[in-house]
Amino acid sequence: MKLIAAGIFSAALALSSTALAEPVKIGIITTLSGGGAGLGIDVRDAFVLAVEQSGNEEIELVIEDDGQKPELAVQIAEKMIQSDQVDLMTGIIWSNLAMAVVPNTVAQDIIYLSPNAGPSALAGANCHPNYFNVAYQNDNFHEAMGQYAAQNYKNTFILAPNYPAGKDSLTGFKRFYTGELAGEIYTQVGQTDYAAEIAQIRASGADSVFFFLPGGMGIAFMKQYAQSGVDIPVMGPGFSFSQDVLPAVGDAALGVKNSASWSKDLDNEANKRFVEAFEAEFGRLPSVYAAQSWDTANLILSALSKASVKDKEAFRAALKEADFESVRGEFSFNNNNHPVQNIYVREVIKEGDVLTNRIIGTAFEDHSDAYAKDCPM
Repeated sequence: MKLIAAGIFSAALALSSTALAEPVKIGIITTLSGGGAGLGIDVRDAFVLAVEQSGNEEIELVIEDDGQKPELAVQIAEKMIQSDQVDLMTGIIWSNLAMAVVPNTVAQDIIYLSPNAGPSALAGANCHPNYFNVAYQNDNFHEAMGQYAAQNYKNTFILAPNYPAGKDSLTGFKRFYTGELAGEIYTQVGQTDYAAEIAQIRASGADSVFFFLPGGMGIAFMKQYAQSGVDIPVMGPGFSFSQDVLPAVGDAALGVKNSASWSKDLDNEANKRFVEAFEAEFGRLPSVYAAQSWDTANLILSALSKASVKDKEAFRAALKEADFESVRGEFSFNNNNHPVQNIYVREVIKEGDVLTNRIIGTAFEDHSDAYAKDCPM
């Protein structure tokens, strides 16, 4: 791999016996700076490592930093399509950026594969044959925690950022939660001071708190919550307690329950190889973002072994087969090109000096999203 321009990498490596007739250029737009950088770094690192380990010398990666800014992501996407002439695109973390980039990208007959963002607006009536989500639909992890809260609490306070994924989050939670709501608020995207929200929680009479605050937002909230002395138990989706944020949150996260489609202790060979390879290469445990990106890369590699990316119909069919070893175990696509997969409940634990997660139960088996019924595909 070599640096070919500021913020852009070229990676060439892959599948020994199945060399491709022509190079494949993949554009990766992700967040590599600012408060959400840890998420994008994990997406980038896992994707690059998967391609390197495959040995496929016909793949070139063009990687750029969106700075978590929709307008910048749009500019980068157009450059990748028009100037770089990428064959595929992936990488976006944030749903507001996905909504700014994906519809126009797929309309230009570029296949986009999401390693994270899964806004509801792209899962139902506006689904598209060129859009594949390899991660989840935004509501899914939150639905699992709604079910968990319904079984364990009666009066939950819920909060999330005011952007598409935040709205999907609370919608998903409420879809399965049957108790009372002590409060429901939307915070600002990128917010770092949660004193007002914590004061509301303290005064609400809640017996639990559900929050979705990914990246730096979740770190700031958990630190301030721990310092506030409020002892109401918290829970959230895996994003709020992912491996990339746990070191910064610290022991305040111990015992917290969260949901995800992946965990490093999932007992399958593909996952064991992934965790070992990622830790050996980068000296840290992978996050759910890294796992999703690894699967995205390996899905692409499997499709490339069956069809040319230039033959869009054949390549889409090869992607749809999902004929790869997912770190999540069983994995398939629904009619709307979103996953059908298990969702687990995890608990934050400490292994030696390292905070991490372990699975304590299965919330859903072979779970589909609520919007697939509206997709005409």
